Amino acid sequence: MLSDTSLPVIKATLPVVGEHIEEIAKRFYKHMFEARPDLLDGLFNRGNQADGRQQQALAGSIAAFAGMLVDKPDQLPDHLLSRVAHKHVSLGLAPDQYQVVHDHLMWAIVDVLGDAVTPDVAAAWDEVYWLMANLLINKERGLYNAVHLAPETIWRTWRVAQRIQETADVVTFVVERTDEREVKPSLPGQYVTIKMRMPDGVQQPRQYSLTRADDGLHREFAVKRVHGGQTPDGEMSNLLHDHIRLGDEVVLSAPFGDVVLEYTDRPLVLASAGIGITPMAGMLSHLVKSGSQRRVMLLHADDSPDSFPLRAQVSEDLAKLADGSLHPWFLNADEGAEPSAYSGFMDVRVLDYPEDAEYYLCGPLPFLKSVRSALVASGVPAKDIQYEVFGPDLWLADFA
Repeated sequence: MLSDTSLPVIKATLPVVGEHIEEIAKRFYKHMFEARPDLLDGLFNRGNQADGRQQQALAGSIAAFAGMLVDKPDQLPDHLLSRVAHKHVSLGLAPDQYQVVHDHLMWAIVDVLGDAVTPDVAAAWDEVYWLMANLLINKERGLYNAVHLAPETIWRTWRVAQRIQETADVVTFVVERTDEREVKPSLPGQYVTIKMRMPDGVQQPRQYSLTRADDGLHREFAVKRVHGGQTPDGEMSNLLHDHIRLGDEVVLSAPFGDVVLEYTDRPLVLASAGIGITPMAGMLSHLVKSGSQRRVMLLHADDSPDSFPLRAQVSEDLAKLADGSLHPWFLNADEGAEPSAYSGFMDVRVLDYPEDAEYYLCGPLPFLKSVRSALVASGVPAKDIQYEVFGPDLWLADFA
């Protein structure tokens, strides 16, 4: 909760800061990386920096947090904080790095707004920052403690035991542990961060959803090739596709992620598009492993039957469940499409859903917005819809 001194200042300046927040975020990152280029080596995803997604995500998070402090001072944006905290711990972020971010962010606010940033304004926004930072530090400490690890010890070396060519653009990597240390089990829907050294010598991190329940010895994740050669946005996927072979070693974080399947008896509706199938595959695998009796509907949209990643795996798992069904949509369903497949973009309105179902969504942002909006319009409570965004969350649907 903001102090009585800062609350009116933030309320008065929030519109102008909000108007310039993307420029503030852009200058913040530029200034910080010029001063600390080491932060791009293993911590920050330069693909997200190159296309502006990280700047937009930071801007949206700060604006959402400050707006809630003003409009709903007795509430905390737990969903926002949880999502950010899980991403931070998957990268091994340490508490002392929040001071580095603070110094460069406050510089950027002054640089953009100039004389409008009086000492009182600076003090108020400093308070907003540390309120958010301390909440995140506390959440991240809890996440580290839960897996009995620290920022520097979340990483572990695994060996590639199998490569499965799922589609022309998607490869599943099955990795095995290289020592006898206990493997912390993942929860259904979680991801790991892989950290690899790029051809220019810089280490880069990327997150990939785990596609199968752990067996204590192996982990599985699927990677879709991002076309565009070795641009920052596609450098990791191309490196993995083109150069990582059986027997090679990779460094993965412990599993994290806040979009996790709840163990209840309620029916489930899983809706995905493209490579968004990966967390759904992980959830289905966990359901099979646990002997779940829940009714499960998997809705998936793709270009064609041939481009549907993990199709065999999810079909087999659905068949093992007491009441599992697959409902695919294909833009190009010429050959190989089952008779029950729909053509075109996914339209969730054509199906009947069980009462009191829980919904999980994953896919490109336009897909998420379309499906979530249609579900809400049909009467599904927003609280029953969870979604996973690959990369920085530019949507923040819970604040829309």
